[in-house]
Amino acid sequence: MAPFLLNLRHLHDYMTGLQSQISDNDIRQIYSKVSDGLRITPEEGLLLYQKCDLPLLGIMSSIVRRRMNGNLAFFNRNFHIEPTNKCVYNCRFCSYHKPAWDPESWEYSHEQMLDIVKQFDSKPVTEVHIVGGVHPAHDLHYYGTLISKIKQHRPSLHVKAFSAIELDYMISKAGLTIEEGLQQLKEYGLDSIPGGGAEIFDEKIREKICDEKSSSELWLTIHETAHNLGIPSNATMLYGHIENYSHRIDHLERLRSLQDKTSGFNAFIPLKYRKANNSMSYLGEVSVIEDLRNYAVSRIYLDNIPHIKAYWPMTGKEIAQLSLSFGADDLDGTIDDTTRIYSMAGAEDKNPAMSSEEISSLILEAGFEPTERDSLYNRV
Repeated sequence: MAPFLLNLRHLHDYMTGLQSQISDNDIRQIYSKVSDGLRITPEEGLLLYQKCDLPLLGIMSSIVRRRMNGNLAFFNRNFHIEPTNKCVYNCRFCSYHKPAWDPESWEYSHEQMLDIVKQFDSKPVTEVHIVGGVHPAHDLHYYGTLISKIKQHRPSLHVKAFSAIELDYMISKAGLTIEEGLQQLKEYGLDSIPGGGAEIFDEKIREKICDEKSSSELWLTIHETAHNLGIPSNATMLYGHIENYSHRIDHLERLRSLQDKTSGFNAFIPLKYRKANNSMSYLGEVSVIEDLRNYAVSRIYLDNIPHIKAYWPMTGKEIAQLSLSFGADDLDGTIDDTTRIYSMAGAEDKNPAMSSEEISSLILEAGFEPTERDSLYNRV
C-alpha cells in the first residue's frame, strides 16, 4: 500500500500542471478556489460529492491538509472507559445498546472504572475518553463524581467525556440548564467533550434513525455552550446509511457555521455506519471509495476545523492509513483494547489496540511525519 500512497501524494505537481485540462468547468473553478485558499459554497461541496473524480479529490484535500497541518500526522496515547451499554434510547443504527436482561449488557461501578484507570498507572497515557449508553438512573453528579475521583488519582489525565446526548439527559435529570450543568462538570474536572451523537443533522433523516434522542438543534446548542465556557469539543457525522450527499453537506455546513462563531471544535471525525447487529443491517455498508470521498470532501469543506480524524477502530488500520492522503491528519490513539462500540457493529478490529510505534510506522509508510500530541493538539 505504501508505494500507492506515496505516488498519490506525488500527483499534486502533475495535477497542478493539468488544472486547465480538468474537463468539468465547475470542478475546475472549485479546484482554483481550493488552491487559492477560498471557501467553497454548499452547492460546490455537493458538486464535489457528485461529480469530482476520487484522485482529484485526493489532490484538493491534500492541498487543504498541507495548508493547515503541513506533513504532520497526529496521534495520542489514550484509553476508553465505557460505563454502560444500557440506554434509554434504541437508535436503529446502534449495535451497542443492550437491555438490562441481556447477557451482553454491562454497567460498571465507580470502583470498577477507577480500576481501569489504575491499569494505566505505569503507562504514559495522556487522555481518558468516556462515553457509553444513556443510563436511566444516573445524573450529572454521578458522572461528575467519577471525573473527580479520576482527577484525584491522576490529576494530569485529560478527561474527554460524554456525548451531547448523554449530557442532555444527565443535566436534565439533575434539574439544571445546559450552561449550569456544563459549568458544574467543568468544576468536577471535565476537560473536553467528544463529538458523538451528532449522527446526521437533517431532521427528517433523524426521525427515521434516532427519533428518540436529542435534536440536532440541541446537539449544536450543547457544543456552542461548551465552547463559550472554555470547554473544547470534537464533532462527528454518521454516514453511509439512508442519508444522501445533500444531507452530508447540510451537516458540514451547520458545523462550519458554528465553528465560525466559537472556534471550539478541535477535530471532525467521519463515522461510518456499520451493519452488524442492528435493525438497519439490510442497508449494507458503503465502499472504501466512498469512505475516502467523504474524508476528502470533509477536509475541503471544513476549512475552519483544524483536524480531520480517521478513527482506525472504525475503518481498520489500512483504510485509516490511506485516509491520510485524502485529507485526514489524525489517527486518534493507542486505545489499548478499551472500546467495544465498533467491534460490536462489525468492525474488523475486535480487540483494537496499537502501540505508538505501530501508529508511527503506519504514518511513515504513508509518507507523513508521526507527531504525538495531547488532547488539545499540543505536540508531546
